Amino acid sequence: MVPMELTPESWRKLHEVSTASLTSELLKLGFRNTFMAGVRPLRADVRLVGYAFTLRYIPAREDLDFQVEYDNWTNPQRVAVETIGPDQVLVIDARGQTGAASLGHILCTRLMARGAAGLVTDGALRDSPAIAGLAFPSYAGGAHATTSSVLHHPADFGLPIGCGGVMVQPGDVMVGDGEGVVVIPAEVAEDVAARCYERDRLEAWLQRRVAGGASIRGTYPPDEETLAEYGAGPGDDPP
Repeated sequence: MVPMELTPESWRKLHEVSTASLTSELLKLGFRNTFMAGVRPLRADVRLVGYAFTLRYIPAREDLDFQVEYDNWTNPQRVAVETIGPDQVLVIDARGQTGAASLGHILCTRLMARGAAGLVTDGALRDSPAIAGLAFPSYAGGAHATTSSVLHHPADFGLPIGCGGVMVQPGDVMVGDGEGVVVIPAEVAEDVAARCYERDRLEAWLQRRVAGGASIRGTYPPDEETLAEYGAGPGDDPP
């Protein structure tokens, strides 16, 4: 379950808007730290939209970790993979540590089969070329072939975490594009989706004006005259 669900219209819009626009609109609402640092897409052509399902790692310790085989019934990482639901994004707090993997290809495939919307980690992924071959939105801080238990101990899931320097609450709306990942607090997600959709339409029109030789003065940001011209045009096409 998620604390709120987006309307189909907002879901569609968030698949189209840019993370750059999302950060700007969130900033207007007072949210300054929403874009994950150092977390990059494995495939820039696959968009991410979904609800955060969080998993937290802490540093490994030899008496508890350093294993190659994992207990699928008790290991929080494995239990999380078997618990996540449709349209949820597995978001992993790996403390920004990329000296060992935080997940691999087989578990990623299982997430995909369960209907998950994607994977985000500020740690590394192993089998990253194979994961990149999946039609599954995946974002990571790096690549590393070593299994996770060398560096990471899965502590718990379904709690607030930090990922890429950003707080992530379970149920927050995650949006990713070719630039990276934005975290949208659930309570403002509908409003932000509508704001960004209109912002991107306007900025696409302004981009064409600037490409056609217009000065940024009065154009970007648009003054009242420019906005009046935009409003007089057919849709988002320049008049």
